[in-house]
Amino acid sequence: MVKAKKTVNYSKAWYALAVARVMLGFIFLWAFLDKLMGLGFATQKGQAWLDGVSPTTGFLNFVAGKGANADFFTPLAGQPWVDWLFMLGLLGLGLSLILGIGLRIAAIAGTAMLLMMWFAEMPMKNNPILDDHVVYAAVLWVIAFAPRKWSLTEQWLKTPVVKKNEWLW
Repeated sequence: MVKAKKTVNYSKAWYALAVARVMLGFIFLWAFLDKLMGLGFATQKGQAWLDGVSPTTGFLNFVAGKGANADFFTPLAGQPWVDWLFMLGLLGLGLSLILGIGLRIAAIAGTAMLLMMWFAEMPMKNNPILDDHVVYAAVLWVIAFAPRKWSLTEQWLKTPVVKKNEWLW
């Protein structure tokens, strides 16, 4: 008896990936909002960027400052240009992922930011190679090249800036 082959419908997987994209975007957007306003989660009230507190100092001094690469990362703590790049990176990644636009540039910039954070934490406490930063970076690339379900991609591709600059796709 020969069994009939079932066809696999991958469209549900693309919608699941869209949900994962939006969820990952919310992680980055929430980190931005919490560090900006001190919502009382990772950043306590009165310790926000709007309160004049550097959003990078805690991580760079107390996490990276204990790692093997402290000599490189500790001097970056509290530098205004580092704070701005970090915060713009969080905001850009969050919005890009939630809206589903500019995902290739988000994958490049996000991977750079996440791998620097991974490198800053070396050596890892739980796993000598992988942590959430590396996993998020890999997921960014999957998202960047996957079909864009539940996104503003069609509108994004019609903008004059994107038409002239394919790398923004």
